[in-house]
Amino acid sequence: MSDVKNVIKTVEKREAKVFEMMEPMEHEQVMFFNDKDTGLKGIIAVHNTVLGPSLGGCRIWNYDNESDALWDVLRLSRGMTFKSSISGIDLGGGKAVIIGNPKVKRDEAFWRRFGKFVDSLSGKYITAEDVGTSTDVMSIVMQETKHVTGKPVSAGGAGDPSPSTAYGVFLGLKASVKEYFGSDSLEGKKVAVQGVGHVGHGLVGHLTKAGAKVFITDINTANLEATAKEFKVTVVGSHEIYDLDVDVYSPCALGATVNSDTISTLRCSVIAGAANNQLADENIHGHMLMDKGILFAPDFLINAGGVINCYREVHNLSEEETKAHIENIYQRTLDIFKKSKEEKIPTQEAAIILALERIEKQKAISK
Repeated sequence: MSDVKNVIKTVEKREAKVFEMMEPMEHEQVMFFNDKDTGLKGIIAVHNTVLGPSLGGCRIWNYDNESDALWDVLRLSRGMTFKSSISGIDLGGGKAVIIGNPKVKRDEAFWRRFGKFVDSLSGKYITAEDVGTSTDVMSIVMQETKHVTGKPVSAGGAGDPSPSTAYGVFLGLKASVKEYFGSDSLEGKKVAVQGVGHVGHGLVGHLTKAGAKVFITDINTANLEATAKEFKVTVVGSHEIYDLDVDVYSPCALGATVNSDTISTLRCSVIAGAANNQLADENIHGHMLMDKGILFAPDFLINAGGVINCYREVHNLSEEETKAHIENIYQRTLDIFKKSKEEKIPTQEAAIILALERIEKQKAISK
């Protein structure tokens, strides 16, 4: 009996910490899921559904601990809310993370079990691909739930959203260059791209075609070799990327690379990339960038091409309508910079304010 009491105390303590993390960011729901037979273990976070069902990809990562996984899914789902809102699409923000385990076989049974967990939320959360997942994975997940996007074209989906994400980031980067330098021409501009996975690789393609001089780094040597082979770029070390004398630093890997340590060494004029949650602390580092004179393009503003591509599946948009939504990223980025200057606030804060305004308007209508 004493063992049971100890377990209950431990659970209560953990629950308190979960709510302590959820409440400041105003999440609606967090679901922890676990399946003994397949070894599947993870978390789905539903941040906000005022504008529509929450949508966000499923990420697999080898987290150091469960708290890191929870923090990641909470931040990512919140970012998805802002991303959809500021993009003018009728979706809320959600995310799923699966805790990586090299001993677990990610076979059809594994992914079908994940699909069942998604389906248990009855459409409140719509999943999609992210780091560690793919359109092929989504084609398995869709056997258990209709609440899935990023499906293969052969299965009636819009396909891999990565090219759309890369294109949107490219447009946001061009708008940032226009704001800072007076012209959006990238001819001769030096751009450091951190991370050349699917999105980073696609971005490098757009940049080199536009005449930029590109430097790349990635912890995945296969990604580096593939990108260097296809494009005329310079490969640099993972730590060297922060010290380069470049016009644009473009983080396209994991988040929090813009922090107190890196800001002190960055020699760029603009930060514009695809990674989510680039600012380690949005209340501190946005102001630090302003003080240093570095223009920051909020990540959820310019990397929205992927979720717009997924939105196409949810609302049956045409290819032309989808492209128009993505191309609006250019002007929206300029609008955020204008608001930031007029109100003398960090660009991240300006973007969040506009995203929240749309949500509050919908709340008022729904009452």
